[in-house]
Amino acid sequence: MIKAVGILFENDEKTYYALIPQNQVDLKVTKNSFFVVEKEKCVYFGKAVTEIIEKDEKEVSYKVIRPADEKDLQNHKKNIKDANSALNDAIELSKKYSLNMQIIDAIFTFDRDQLLFHFYAEDRIDFRLLAKSLASIYKTRIELRQIGVRDKAKKIGGHGICGQKLCCARFLKDFESVSISMAKNQNISLNQNKINGVCGRLLCCLKYENDYYKECKQCLPNLGDFVILEEGQGKVIDVDILNKKYKVDIPNIGIIEVTGCNGSN
Repeated sequence: MIKAVGILFENDEKTYYALIPQNQVDLKVTKNSFFVVEKEKCVYFGKAVTEIIEKDEKEVSYKVIRPADEKDLQNHKKNIKDANSALNDAIELSKKYSLNMQIIDAIFTFDRDQLLFHFYAEDRIDFRLLAKSLASIYKTRIELRQIGVRDKAKKIGGHGICGQKLCCARFLKDFESVSISMAKNQNISLNQNKINGVCGRLLCCLKYENDYYKECKQCLPNLGDFVILEEGQGKVIDVDILNKKYKVDIPNIGIIEVTGCNGSN
């Protein structure tokens, strides 16, 4: 275990960990203080979101250079302003070169040794001419990184069908696998407008309660099953999974509501 601090960077909701070097073991770290850190010879500006903590060395990818001072903060603000200008230039150049891509953001490293652009495209893009033009304007190393449709939604943000800010933009750090079986487990209509998010992929929230739905369903019949009750055999016409209830239509008797695991197939 080594001493580290959790760092948050501009335009990124994920927390990274930066090593506290041996010569800075007495460094005072408070949440929301700013630091200059490095990784693979690139220098970055970030905000502390933890105090000094113990972390496994494998989880630590950055190293603290120094606490940021007022001059560092001003340089960081200038980098953000210049990156926004670079974003506008990149968008205009992509149109000029007829590149079918959507450039999402632009980020300068703190030392301006690199200018990174994230973009979304359905196909592979030959952006060599675009990168060359940007390099001639900004005199630095240009990187264009293609991202997926979910990452695009995370960076752009927006609101879901629930009316809340998108989970990916609000608190999700990583995307977990979501399958159509999760919607089926919850008896949700497989209408794409109801089970897909603004990104066009299955809603991330389908996974949140999936394990509980699976547990509740273990002793419940499926919609359309035929079950035998004391009153007779009938067809399941409705299933209330969370309340562990279901309704059975029995010929010549009517609809019977069953609670729990009564009845048999």
